[in-house]
Amino acid sequence: MSINTIDARMLGKMFLAGARNLETKKEWINELNVFPVPDGDTGTNMTMTIMSAAAEVGKIEKPTMETLAKAISSGSLRGARGNSGVILSQLLRGFTKVIGEEEALTPQILAAAMEKGVETAYKAVMKPKDGTILTVAKEAAAKASQLCETAEDLQPFLEDILQCAEEVLAKTPDMLPVLKEAGVVDSGGQGYVEVLRGALDAFLGKEVADTVEIPKTPVSAILTGKPSQEEADIRFGYCTEFIVLLETPMSEEHIQGFKDYLGSIGDSLVVVADEELVKVHVHTNDPGLALQKGLSFGQLSRMKIDNMREEHREKLFKEAEKAKELKEVGFISVSAGEGMKKIFQELGVDHLIEGGQTMNPSTEDMLNAIDQVPARTIYILPNNKNIILAANQAQALTKDKQIVVIPTTTIPQGITAILNHVPEKSVEENTQSMMEQMGYVKTGMITYAVRDTKIDHREIHQNDIIGLGDDGLLAVGQDIGQAVLDSIEALIDEDAELISIYYGEQVEEEKAEELLAAVEERYPDCDVELNDGGQPIYYYILSVE
Repeated sequence: MSINTIDARMLGKMFLAGARNLETKKEWINELNVFPVPDGDTGTNMTMTIMSAAAEVGKIEKPTMETLAKAISSGSLRGARGNSGVILSQLLRGFTKVIGEEEALTPQILAAAMEKGVETAYKAVMKPKDGTILTVAKEAAAKASQLCETAEDLQPFLEDILQCAEEVLAKTPDMLPVLKEAGVVDSGGQGYVEVLRGALDAFLGKEVADTVEIPKTPVSAILTGKPSQEEADIRFGYCTEFIVLLETPMSEEHIQGFKDYLGSIGDSLVVVADEELVKVHVHTNDPGLALQKGLSFGQLSRMKIDNMREEHREKLFKEAEKAKELKEVGFISVSAGEGMKKIFQELGVDHLIEGGQTMNPSTEDMLNAIDQVPARTIYILPNNKNIILAANQAQALTKDKQIVVIPTTTIPQGITAILNHVPEKSVEENTQSMMEQMGYVKTGMITYAVRDTKIDHREIHQNDIIGLGDDGLLAVGQDIGQAVLDSIEALIDEDAELISIYYGEQVEEEKAEELLAAVEERYPDCDVELNDGGQPIYYYILSVE
């Protein structure tokens, strides 16, 4: 018997199955990364992104297309990590824009939703490349559009779309030479195919997991307002905070009515709402009344009640007043390693996000960091090309502060960028100067190969020591120190003035000092500095300016 529509319950099962299938394949997808270094994280990033959405979907007891669309869009957006994760979130976001107002999905609606997903994802990428997840998604959507007008049975329609995606994925090495040389298909495209495959399995009734382990993720920083303290005396004794998980979106009239009621039973009121959640903070003498009113709009979560009369009032007042004071400029930087953390802190970074290779921060991590920096203008230094899109997404979601993303792709670029910030200059002048100066930085990173491969026509074997530069391979060998010297030689030119060496957590200080002496002897006309970076994965991070 043919099936020509998909209802909300089936779509929910298909989405969860796609998420689970991706999760089970994430380590394999990680290994598809072109460079054979221990930082392959495409599968991890895509999994964490879709699992954030799956967690939201899993909370819906009676799904509708509207509730599914909001859960998938919001969950994937907040959980997006790395370029691949952000692109996946945008594919899902565009898809949900089309399906949200439908009762059931036909081939025509599915094709339109896939096209919208591709359109949304392409807008999020500055310079789209052929041979990536974008190409696979675009061709799959084009196939859906081609087939939808005559499709009567969804099974062959969905099977043909998956087959098209698989065929395009197999051709990605012919579109990107770097994939062909490494002998792999695009890892992001593979992840996308796994989502489609899992969804199809669920549609066909195959035995697949339809639930996921819900991660404990914090509420987005855009929903966590800071309580104000306007009165010198505490008239109401209980600081009451909770989140309402809305059953239906609240109208402006309902939100105002909720605020008016809470204002009648307390003070220091903060109510922030979006289509899914309401974050409440109120000081009251009867927390039960506030909670009971919240229950009329939905389920309650993250309830916290503190007896303020048991605490030191003056200290709380002073801290609250201090928290409200905004300085003009603040900095957020992504970094890994205690040494790197110390360097950025000494340069004036307000908030450090632990991350980088193998551990890309999500959009929500960025939003939480933004919330914690009391500044009107905040510069974000991603320091990794795989984190820039998540930073851009956080920038777009922040309305109450000016966010400037300096697209640093390496830690040395981030250090140079912040060193070239001049407080007396305007935001526009500083942005231009920081981006211009970071462009003069050449970076090298020394690590080891996790598998055999071939890059830039050079054979690489598992456990070889390799040096990676901004544009490709710098060195291959068996000795870490020699790889450093070879990498510096490849980076240096007649204009070089400064060589910076950051040694990682696996390197002894004595070995690093010996290497410093060798570099100073080889390049007497350059200043050479050595720093304890403490970074994982990379024995050394190098920069030449």
